[in-house]
Amino acid sequence: MKFLHIADVHLGCTRYQLQESPRDFFDAWIDVLRRYAIGEKVDFVVMAGDFFHKRIVPPETMNYAVRGLAEVRDAGIPVITIEGNHDQKYTDSEYSWLRSLSSWGFVKLLEPTFTDGIPSYEPWDEDARRGGYIDVGRARIFGSQWFGAQGNQMIPLLTDAIAKSRREGAFHILLLHTDVEGHQVHPIPALSVDELMRLRSVVEYVGLGHTHMRYEIDNWAFNPGSIEVTNIAEYREDRGVFIVDVDEENKVSARHTAEYNFRPFQQLSFSVDGIDDPKTLTEALLEMVRREARPAELDKPKPIIEVALRGRLGFPNSQLEVRKIRDLTLELTGALHVRLKNHTVPVEFLETEPAQTDESRHRIERRVVESLVLRDARYKGRADAIADAVIGAKRMALGDESPESIAEFIAEKDAGLKAAETSAGLAGN
Repeated sequence: MKFLHIADVHLGCTRYQLQESPRDFFDAWIDVLRRYAIGEKVDFVVMAGDFFHKRIVPPETMNYAVRGLAEVRDAGIPVITIEGNHDQKYTDSEYSWLRSLSSWGFVKLLEPTFTDGIPSYEPWDEDARRGGYIDVGRARIFGSQWFGAQGNQMIPLLTDAIAKSRREGAFHILLLHTDVEGHQVHPIPALSVDELMRLRSVVEYVGLGHTHMRYEIDNWAFNPGSIEVTNIAEYREDRGVFIVDVDEENKVSARHTAEYNFRPFQQLSFSVDGIDDPKTLTEALLEMVRREARPAELDKPKPIIEVALRGRLGFPNSQLEVRKIRDLTLELTGALHVRLKNHTVPVEFLETEPAQTDESRHRIERRVVESLVLRDARYKGRADAIADAVIGAKRMALGDESPESIAEFIAEKDAGLKAAETSAGLAGN
């Protein structure tokens, strides 16, 4: 048995308002399908959430979705999917675009049934185009939902529900859209590894999505990463798809690959420390571009290049030769787009040192939040924990978490801070 495991396609994502972006995501996805689903004649494809980038899907994006899924359907390969946080239905509606694609016969959307908050699994009904699990050959594939901060509470319930619906001799797969502790890239509460391992008693393969970088756990839980880069801060991460072979004894052999068509990115960093005039800065920066920038390659997508200025600027920001730097960088590299980001800050704004050359956007954000907290003497001893709470709440809001989940997260962080203060007080006594 062979199947293709993909996640986080994010059809419809637009980077830097570039009109080429939506096509980039389609080109990467369709190339994956042609090479590794149709080309390798897999038995089925599983998609572990975030097929679309937004719940509201533009017509162009829906056209891309139908075109790609029609090719796989015409090849006789079923596509089994779940909803991620980006493409799930609204709480006040029974409809989502993935549900529509399922009802039209392009995918099979798997969802558990909930009764008083307890999940159960019903078999796929081809007439109703609904179900919680489906059989494809020896495989029995179970779906789930985006649980967000409630993931740790839901895993025991899912484990019990799957245990009641196992099939003797089958290879059981669970599709799960979640961060996992130790592998997430932001401080939103993640599913603990201990809770994840509960599922080992009921499934032979966990197909993960949500985190945009590749990782594997014990040759059992697999996260392929996003197919394309949704934000340049991710460009260094290993991403791609898994082609999975399962032998007659249910032994898994998963091959990860990123050999397909995608837009290359590069992030360069330039220190302005010690430069006190615009012309000198421009010349030095362009010299760095000549040495380090990734040039466009024939018959491949042109790169997107971001140049970040860091350090203490020796003249007003308004004197930066922004247009000249962009134009000459485009000329030197043949890039599709050049983005110049000014991370230089006045000395009095941050007490900490400027960001290092490999500092990610997430670290910059954290550094700024911590510096703001440190301005209030009452919170100097808790800057790290408060920054966790602020950034985590922001990420949850951007991820369409419910207000109740965000409030619960903040309450948990607040309780943790109070407990730490109490312990510190007792220790001091």
